[in-house]
Amino acid sequence: MTDPVRVGRRTFASDNWSGVHPLVMEAIVRANDGTHTPSYGADPWTAEATGLLVDHFGPGTEVHFAFNGTGTNVVGLQSLVRPHEAIICAVGAHIDVDECGAPERFLGSKLLTVATPNGKLTPDLAASAVTGIGDEHHVQARVVSITQSTEVGTVYTVDEIVSLSEWAHSRGMFLHLDGARIANAAAALGVDFGAFGQQCGVDVVSFGGTKNGAMGAEAVISFRPESDTGLRFVRKQSMQLSSKMRFAAAQFVALLTDDLWLRNAQHANAMAQRLGSTASAVPGVKLAYPVQANGVFAVLPPAVTEALQADYPFYVWDARTGVVRWMTSFDTTEDDVDRFAGRLGELMNQQT
Repeated sequence: MTDPVRVGRRTFASDNWSGVHPLVMEAIVRANDGTHTPSYGADPWTAEATGLLVDHFGPGTEVHFAFNGTGTNVVGLQSLVRPHEAIICAVGAHIDVDECGAPERFLGSKLLTVATPNGKLTPDLAASAVTGIGDEHHVQARVVSITQSTEVGTVYTVDEIVSLSEWAHSRGMFLHLDGARIANAAAALGVDFGAFGQQCGVDVVSFGGTKNGAMGAEAVISFRPESDTGLRFVRKQSMQLSSKMRFAAAQFVALLTDDLWLRNAQHANAMAQRLGSTASAVPGVKLAYPVQANGVFAVLPPAVTEALQADYPFYVWDARTGVVRWMTSFDTTEDDVDRFAGRLGELMNQQT
């Protein structure tokens, strides 16, 4: 039997748990107007959505819509790396721990993970993973992959990304940005998401729409010549080419019209700030990382975590240290936050 506590209530488990923004859903319905439309992206919605993304990222931007984040990462990285080459990423990066080995399987490339204090790579940290260049006995580091915002809710500044891109390019390497929560990072810094593209030296962006209010809509954004990437063919061979592309594209049209993407991200971020402030005010609760986007990471006693999860599902980030993760979404309300924090306070008081 379905647990009624876990159905119908907004939780802090993941921004993937939220629904579709009503304006995005309306856009999908409008695209389903009963007329026949050319398939595989030869439709007006795809043209409009592509144009809107180019407006943000600038001329020379290549756009390819895809189904999901894992597929988007695999397609984007495949345009940059060959099987004997390696990808440098942070320990805990989504491509390393949350994609069931998809990058390794479909790219044939090794991931070189680097421990980071706050989820962010630096040139010095990336350099620590580079060995054996020119030696055929070693994989050749070719790509640095970063996540914006990071898996622990921190945000790379534009200058930090520029520094990484300059370091990578000076060594003949590429920079890939996993932008599953790119909107939240842009909102946190008060910049347009286009600032994380070719302006700061990124070569390929995995652009996330799903966590920002869409229904399974992602995109590979490349700033390299299509003749070098073969992305049209890579996407098809990687099973990420949608025949009814208009339904994915229409979602991006909705998100990118009248800055809906920004309003959604600003709201989610604001709710995370509220949650971080109220939770850290509870005696005994400590935040593990600064709250910069829409993720809150806190350290709780195991008994409190278990009891709180009975009412509000969320994920344990590190069972060894007691770190848990709470994510806010475009539809999180102040009341959701305050009720959750209130229950947290009750349970922590019972520990004393």
